Amino acid sequence: MRLYLVRHAIAHDPDPSVWPDDRLRPLTDRGIKRFRRAARGLGRLGVGVDFLLTSPYTRARETAQILHEEAGWVSPTLFEPLGTSGPVTRITEALEPFRAADSIALVGHEPDMHALTSYLLTGNDGGLASEWKRGAVACLELPGGFVPEAARLLWFLPPRALREMALRK
Repeated sequence: MRLYLVRHAIAHDPDPSVWPDDRLRPLTDRGIKRFRRAARGLGRLGVGVDFLLTSPYTRARETAQILHEEAGWVSPTLFEPLGTSGPVTRITEALEPFRAADSIALVGHEPDMHALTSYLLTGNDGGLASEWKRGAVACLELPGGFVPEAARLLWFLPPRALREMALRK
């Protein structure tokens, strides 16, 4: 199985006077424009997914919708564990029903994307140092499912690299 981890695109800065509920904070116009191009770059890689699971937060849902529109991925489905805090195992346990899929994409937030990558690669949710820019995408191969220390990192691309891929012929 391949697992694609996507950090949401650039969102507005937190401002409780505008978004008293931070879950409703959306992407910026610049974030939308830049991630549309990044998603087209991702589409050029020929990546497809069986499931596109997204945090229920507005900024993650908007990012997932852009992946659907620009990369041609399946329609997004809300995945509540990406919108809650707690140990990373809450995500891996909730993914068990998807174990038979060939590929899954998760669109979420920091620190979850970093913690999940670290946990699957090293067995420790803080065992790997990585910088997850907004709009970054990682691809992990999971030969045995959602087992700690069994994953292999196939690639990790920052949004700038994805945008550059969109411009190549």
